[in-house]
Amino acid sequence: MKKIILSLSFCLFTAFAFAQAAYTGQKFGEEVKPGDVKPAAKMEAAMGDKKTVDMKIEGKVVDVCKKKGCWMTLEMPNGDPMRVTFKDYAFFMPMDIVGKKVVLDGLAKKQTISVETLRHYAEDAKKSPEEVAKITDPKKEMAFEAKGVVILDK
Repeated sequence: MKKIILSLSFCLFTAFAFAQAAYTGQKFGEEVKPGDVKPAAKMEAAMGDKKTVDMKIEGKVVDVCKKKGCWMTLEMPNGDPMRVTFKDYAFFMPMDIVGKKVVLDGLAKKQTISVETLRHYAEDAKKSPEEVAKITDPKKEMAFEAKGVVILDK
């Protein structure tokens, strides 16, 4: 009997020792499990020459769609924010999270955005008609399609 109790105790100790704490904060979409999270600023380097990579990133929110929270942008070192969309539009972000840190699980992408889509994004961001009209060229950019998001409590 002592061996069984000792074995069970050892198993429980091992399970707790290797368990990782989950992220605390407001959660959207699929669960974001801890482990191997890269800063958004290092996402492109981590992708290498691949166009899409499944990964987890952490970053600071600089903007959110003003209509219904259907996209957000994260701060990037080059000054151009990175757009984050949500897989299958399955969830939306609160519109008051600018400045907050988030952890995302999903698909990092290198892509070219059409003029039409860029204008749509500008309209969603409540840009003036003059600003929207100035968009005349497609844009190569980094983007992220999140399947899960946690707005961190920090």
